[in-house]
Amino acid sequence: MASYEYKEVPTDAQEEKTYRFKKEHSWKPFLRQLFVSSVLWTHYFSVGISLGVPTVFVPQLRREANATDVVSDEMVSWLSSIFGYSTIPSVFLLAFLMPYIGRRGGCIIVSFSMIIVSIGYYLTTTAVHLINTDVFQGVANAGTFTFSILSLVEYTSPNYRGAMLTIKTANLYWAIWIANAIGTFTHWRYICVPSFINSLYSLLVFFWPESPAWLASKGRIDECKRAHRWLKGCTDESERELEKLVASVETRSQEAPRRFLRVILDRQFYMPAALSCLVMAAHQLSGKQVCTIYALDMLKSITKSESTAYTGMLVLDGVTLICMYIGCALSKVMKRRMLLLLFGGIAAVFLFCLSLYLYLCSLKVLVQNDYISMFLLVGFSMAIGAGPIILAISLYGELIPSRYNRESVIVTAVFFFLLQATLFKISPYIFKAFDMHGTFLFYGISVTVCLLILYKYLPETKDKTMQEIEEYFK
Repeated sequence: MASYEYKEVPTDAQEEKTYRFKKEHSWKPFLRQLFVSSVLWTHYFSVGISLGVPTVFVPQLRREANATDVVSDEMVSWLSSIFGYSTIPSVFLLAFLMPYIGRRGGCIIVSFSMIIVSIGYYLTTTAVHLINTDVFQGVANAGTFTFSILSLVEYTSPNYRGAMLTIKTANLYWAIWIANAIGTFTHWRYICVPSFINSLYSLLVFFWPESPAWLASKGRIDECKRAHRWLKGCTDESERELEKLVASVETRSQEAPRRFLRVILDRQFYMPAALSCLVMAAHQLSGKQVCTIYALDMLKSITKSESTAYTGMLVLDGVTLICMYIGCALSKVMKRRMLLLLFGGIAAVFLFCLSLYLYLCSLKVLVQNDYISMFLLVGFSMAIGAGPIILAISLYGELIPSRYNRESVIVTAVFFFLLQATLFKISPYIFKAFDMHGTFLFYGISVTVCLLILYKYLPETKDKTMQEIEEYFK
């Protein structure tokens, strides 16, 4: 039996008044949700490490060999994209297991895969070794879109959910910054140390209860009530959430078996799935992750200085992190739509300004100044960090319907990782073909189109239960 206990939590209605009076203002539910969320954040830290490694691995390997051809441009593009492509089979596998092993069981699988990856970083000496390690990283990547995100949504109360969801993405960028900082000042293989410590912390998943939503879906209503009250207390608000959860599960149990055609034609499936894909596209097509992965190459191209490029990389990662935490704080007071559209729009403006400035410099109309270029890049990083980055996966977690969570996870995750991996793969060729000004123009147009569509169709999800969000799409 796991070490958590919730035997004192009542299931009988007559016991609830006394229990609720004692527990209504307790901090225990928040601390328990924070504990669960902190374990889930480790999955995103692991993904951030995998994103940051190629950025510093390639320059060090070339410097050690004293030859640039030791890692070809083609291999560089594969090092940055392979973990995205290798994630797709894991998405199908984990999505298939979701109804059978529970959220806790799935997160245990992810935790052990993270340990394997940490050991892989320590043993890696060549580009081929790193590719093999990234293939194992695909399990943790898939976990962030399946078990991890669903667990964050199901284990947290609506009033805490926004902050818990947005912090997870900040954790990912913390890992990127740490990987880049280690690779800048020491040997890149020391990255295995924070990676391994992070993996060990993730094993605290063994001390969780099972997800109340998953227990309810299996008809284990008494266990569902105990787990729900252990996690979220016995306030009037949490009791209403529990009642809606049980009622929604009982309603679904009376429905006819789902067929593929019936699922894809259901508005409750295709609208949330389409909006989730659009939110992901706004994040990826803003170019921020591409800028992070190819930071050194892009900054060298813009500033013509290797030392400035290394400094600029850490500065951009740092301001992005700071603004992500500002965005987390703003998510408590601002609506999700407003936060996404406002800062997404500001980021698009900076992209267009950067494109125009670099274009005028290429025509010799203006003399290029590194400070102006960095100012525009910092402005873009601040805006994209405070809005689209922290909200992309968060909104996806809130939008996917519980009745179609497996189908929605597969569609959205496959779309995300295909788009991400393809952008990473082709970006070096885009840089050469269109130069930096053309690249930033492409990102600016792409993110603007996504935001305009989201402005028309994206609903508000702040402080709403999952059942209320599902009702909207009916």
